[in-house]
Amino acid sequence: MNNISILGTSSDAGKSTITFVIAKILQDLGYSVAPFKAQNVSNNSHVCDDGSEIAIAQYFQSEVLSVETSYHLNPVLLKSGRGSSASLIVEGKVVANKDVLDYYRDLDTLKPAVKRCYEYLDSKFDCIVNEGAGSPVELNLMDKDLSNIFIANEYNTKIILVADIEKGGVFASIYGVYHLLPEKLRNNIIGVVVNKFRGDLSLFDEGIRIIEEDFKIPVLGVLPYVPFNLGFEDSTSLKNFVQNPKKKKLDIAVISYPYMSNYNDIEPLIADDEVFVEFVDYNISLEKFDLVILPGSKLVIKDLKWLKQNGLFEQIKNYKKDICCICGGYEMMFETLNDKYALENNQPLVEEGFGVIPSTITFEKEKILKKQEYNLFSCQIEGFEIHHGITLDYSLSYEKKNFKGTFVHGIFDNDEFRTKYFKSINSEYKGYNFKEYKRNSIDTFVEQMKSKLDVQRILDNVL
Repeated sequence: MNNISILGTSSDAGKSTITFVIAKILQDLGYSVAPFKAQNVSNNSHVCDDGSEIAIAQYFQSEVLSVETSYHLNPVLLKSGRGSSASLIVEGKVVANKDVLDYYRDLDTLKPAVKRCYEYLDSKFDCIVNEGAGSPVELNLMDKDLSNIFIANEYNTKIILVADIEKGGVFASIYGVYHLLPEKLRNNIIGVVVNKFRGDLSLFDEGIRIIEEDFKIPVLGVLPYVPFNLGFEDSTSLKNFVQNPKKKKLDIAVISYPYMSNYNDIEPLIADDEVFVEFVDYNISLEKFDLVILPGSKLVIKDLKWLKQNGLFEQIKNYKKDICCICGGYEMMFETLNDKYALENNQPLVEEGFGVIPSTITFEKEKILKKQEYNLFSCQIEGFEIHHGITLDYSLSYEKKNFKGTFVHGIFDNDEFRTKYFKSINSEYKGYNFKEYKRNSIDTFVEQMKSKLDVQRILDNVL
């Protein structure tokens, strides 16, 4: 069975989504399938079953497929670092903070790790569905492209192109990418998926004819734009969420600082028909909200300084209703934050926090990575930790009056905690089953996409 590469004709074309859709269709036909992305750039990550760290997109794809999670699914991950540097995570562990130029210069040293992981999965599964990154034909970077060109060329994968029609220029992007790809890869293209079409699909019948007859590229399907409020990979996808709570009981503000991370913590709230979520990234009054959430942050002190500079620091400090803080937001609540090894900043520094928690957070070199069940806020909660910040006094959580804070991600996925917490804010809140919502949303979405795809053509090329 041939492996597949999902390559976009642009960034944010929908590669992550199409990857799990194609993979799930193949799995439902009886094949064992694994998702894979050689290199991802994202502050949004998750701890795996083996205690390693990968990008949230590959973790979510593995959840869809019920595949055990490990670093093999995403061997190289880059996260924001200080200045022009990035935190380089290889095979699930932080190995260095590297300048982006140095990263590209040393890229060949990462290829053995990528090959180890890919070939491990290839030995275990019938098919790997490999997600590309950005556009595969950035001509000045093609020799440095791990996720697109390297995998497709090294392993002779079959290729599905994904084009985002919503952005405009869909014909140029399809024609351009197809003709700029090396001949070997062009010959491996199964066809193109036109993604995110709004309105009557029949309006694109002439477009299909042009692509198939004039460009000589098969069209595998025209997919309608369907809001899917799960698996947010980055801030761009986060902005595309759609919300229309019909039974609203709570207004919740999520503080959206520049280096916000792990915003998947908010997915259960976006999906909740009794909750309206607003991401706040400028100085406004918070008094209209029933709850303020400070989520994770990749660069905590930088985001804390940003809050102080734009006035939100004082707004939060003077807010009298409920506040919930997760990981980076939790760290901001301590009296002082000590970056003694300059992990986040250009030089060691100590920054004053909100002072809610009477202790100091120290950023240590060794990152804590845990995935387990926690006893938190009188509930058993499945979650994970991913942080450099260490404190001797409140190493997991802190609770006081209208304040809750914890290092643990995923707390709102827990129905018992979420329902009990929100009921304490508004007694009329009822609650819902998030796991059931998640499974139904995924199944419905995959079926909608499958009905618009030429599955037989894909199978004819893969089997």
